[in-house]
Amino acid sequence: MRILHVDTGVQMRGGQRQVLLLMDSLRHAHHKCVLLARKDRPLWQAAIAAGFETHPAGLTALWRHSIQADIVHVHDAHAHTLAAIGSRQRFVVSRRVAFPIGRSVLSCWKYRRAGRYLAVSRFVARQLIEAGISESRIDVVYDAVMPGDASGDWRPQYPAVGLASADPQKGRDLLVQAADLAKIDLVLSEDLVHDLRRASMFVYLTRSEGLGSAALLAMSMGVPVIASRVGGLPEIVENGVSGLLVENDPGEVAAAMRHLFEDHNLTRRVIQNARANVRAHFSENNLVTATLASYRRALAH
Repeated sequence: MRILHVDTGVQMRGGQRQVLLLMDSLRHAHHKCVLLARKDRPLWQAAIAAGFETHPAGLTALWRHSIQADIVHVHDAHAHTLAAIGSRQRFVVSRRVAFPIGRSVLSCWKYRRAGRYLAVSRFVARQLIEAGISESRIDVVYDAVMPGDASGDWRPQYPAVGLASADPQKGRDLLVQAADLAKIDLVLSEDLVHDLRRASMFVYLTRSEGLGSAALLAMSMGVPVIASRVGGLPEIVENGVSGLLVENDPGEVAAAMRHLFEDHNLTRRVIQNARANVRAHFSENNLVTATLASYRRALAH
C-alpha cells in the first residue's frame, strides 16, 4: 500500500514523533510512505534523515501526490483542511487534541469529507461523536511508544521531572507550586528522553489532553508517573496501579509526590505495572495493526 502522510506542524511535538514512528513501522511492514510537511522544519528534516520521500506541504503538492497514493492520512487540523479541499483519494484523519470540534458550516463540511477518523483515545472519540460524527466512522488508535531506555533500579534521590512547556494548557505553574510544597527537587525538561534517565518520577499536569504520549514514554522507561485526571490520561494511567491520578490542585499533587517518594513498595509496583501496560496496549505492532485496519475500512466504502 502507498500512503501519503500530511502533517503541517511547525514544531517537533508528540504528534510529529508519532507520525515518524508510524511511517517507520509501516515501512517495516512493507508499505510505502510519502510525507508532505513544512519545508526545513523538524519533522521535514527528521523524515529526510530517516530516508522517507518528503515534499513541501501545500494544496498543489497534495493535489499532485495524492493521486499516486492508495490512501491519504492527515495528522493535524490544517492538513485536514487541505485534504478536504484537494485530496484526489480517500483520506483519513488522526484526531489527537482534546478540545471540542467547531460547529460552523465550514467545519461541518470539512468533517463530513473524511473517510474515517483515528481517535487517539476513547475520550477523543466521544468528542467526535458529540460533534455529530457517526461512531461507525471512528476507530480508536492509541499512540505507540518504543521500549524505553531504563536507567536501572528506581532511585528516590533523583529529581522529579516535568515538562518545560510554556503552553498555558499545560500545568507548569501548578507543578512548580506542588514541588515546592513537597520539598522535592524538580527539573523542567526540554529533552525528556535525556532527563527521564535520572528521574525519581514524571509529573504530567495538564488542563487538556488527548492521550499523553509523554506519560507513555516515562512509563516505558521505568519512571513512575503522576498525571492529571483529565482527557485521555485515565486510559493509560490506572490510579494506584500503573501510576497516580490527581486533580489539578498543588496540594493534592504535592501529596502524591511525597507518596511516591516515601512508599518504595508502591513505587516499584507502579513501575512494573506501567511497563507491562505499555507493552500490552501501546506497542508498535498494535499501532500498525489498528492503523491498517482503519485504512481498509475507509477504502471499503
